Amino acid sequence: MKIKLFYIVNALIILTGFGIGAYYFPKLPSMIANHWGPQGLADGYSDKSWGVFLMPIISTVLFLLLSFLPHIDPNAKNIQKFREKYNIFVTVMMVFFLYLFVLTISWNLGNQFNMVQYLMPAFAVLFYFVGDLVKNAEPNFTIGIRTPWTLSNSKVWEKTHELGAKIYQWSALIILIGIFVPDFAIFFMLIPVILSSLLLVLYSYLEFRKIKQ
Repeated sequence: MKIKLFYIVNALIILTGFGIGAYYFPKLPSMIANHWGPQGLADGYSDKSWGVFLMPIISTVLFLLLSFLPHIDPNAKNIQKFREKYNIFVTVMMVFFLYLFVLTISWNLGNQFNMVQYLMPAFAVLFYFVGDLVKNAEPNFTIGIRTPWTLSNSKVWEKTHELGAKIYQWSALIILIGIFVPDFAIFFMLIPVILSSLLLVLYSYLEFRKIKQ
């Protein structure tokens, strides 16, 4: 995704969130649910006067931060080599937050459902694009699987990210299973995230040791 299109598309996504919040603001109850437990049931509420626009504000701040980070990385030139993939990933993340916001508004309008179950497909898509991003990531200090060993050796970086891309995209398929078992959906999200992180840290360490021997 080219940089100009990147900014236009994400500005539209963020403005859509603010527009949805403004449109439904009068129709929402004075207290709105803004947090759901592992079983997908609401367990946290806030005053709608600020709660309605919390997600669009978070999305805006996050987008600005993610747009700024590639410019301050010491290896900024390497990031430019996969910047289009990075732009796609950031855009997918903004769509993810918009989807979460739409679910939140819908739930507070009286459409009760298991929030975790409805989030599973969005998490799966997000994880798939994490895999696509790391597959193309060049060594840098901001984006990718950053362990002491990947940052110390370009070969370790390459092999760890090659494995990471496969693990994250297979994890996306596992996360989808959570749609069909709503009572256990949270585990189909958390377990792949935790195990993949631990496995990749260990793998990068072992690869580093192998190269140094």
